[in-house]
Amino acid sequence: MKLKRITAMLLAAALVTGLAGCAGNSGTESSGSKEGEPVKIATKPMTEQFILGEMLKLMIEEKAGYEVELTKGIGGGTSNIQPAMEKGEFDLYPEYTSSGWILVLGHEPGDVSSDEEMFEKLKEEYEEKYDMTWVGLYGQNNTYAVVVRSDTAEEYGLETCSDLVKVSDKLVFGGNPDYIERADGLPGVSEAYGFEFKDIMDIDIGLKYEALRNGDIDVTNGYTTDAQISQDDVRALKDDKNYQVNYFCSTVVREDALERFPKLEETLELMDGILTDQKMAELNYQVEEEGKDEADVARDYLVSEGVIEG
Repeated sequence: MKLKRITAMLLAAALVTGLAGCAGNSGTESSGSKEGEPVKIATKPMTEQFILGEMLKLMIEEKAGYEVELTKGIGGGTSNIQPAMEKGEFDLYPEYTSSGWILVLGHEPGDVSSDEEMFEKLKEEYEEKYDMTWVGLYGQNNTYAVVVRSDTAEEYGLETCSDLVKVSDKLVFGGNPDYIERADGLPGVSEAYGFEFKDIMDIDIGLKYEALRNGDIDVTNGYTTDAQISQDDVRALKDDKNYQVNYFCSTVVREDALERFPKLEETLELMDGILTDQKMAELNYQVEEEGKDEADVARDYLVSEGVIEG
């Protein structure tokens, strides 16, 4: 199947930022921080991550008193942020458990018996291999869903992923790089169900629903906390074989950052249990459908939860 790329703008921007960071910071030398050095946060290019990044920024600034440098929307997601973390270009970022388990550590989804075991092993292996750890579990499970336009679902009678198998060779799939490449993403779900798409297009996370609605693609990978899934013009197909694994969100942070910023760990722990799937979807909806600024949405939510003062 031919692989196309609709856009590389965000990735190019990320690489430029990364090169600039490499020029001024070698990663392992970052432990000797200068007075006033900011905590550097990265996020993936999706609304949920923008909101989470703003939450982390607000808490670190207002609860710990540290300056924060937030870089939102790194193209390529985990595949570009993790190497930048290893080089010391960033101190922390919001990550999903199965993304770390599969994409970074190279494990299979079924290598552990429970989400609790996975989280403990993630912390152990990240510390051993990368001098990083995971702090807190936010609460929402942003797992994958196969999404089509509603008119496509009506035309072919699609309600489940098994229904999609019968017409997949007539449809174009478009997804973000992480999903197309990772074992539990497109390769795994295609093997589990027997998908044989007409074509595959590589699209940055923030552009896939636009491409779907424009008719550039017919099928994409969504997330269970996506605001768009609640809209009438798209439909998430039922995972009738229960293939998808869980993606709980947490903060991946460099160990040397915890040493340089003594109040950082206790501040990051304030994110533990703060969200649910429904709450995250509602926050995403406020930004994507109501046009609110993600920083304002993040602040309002943290104030409503009593984490920071209004």
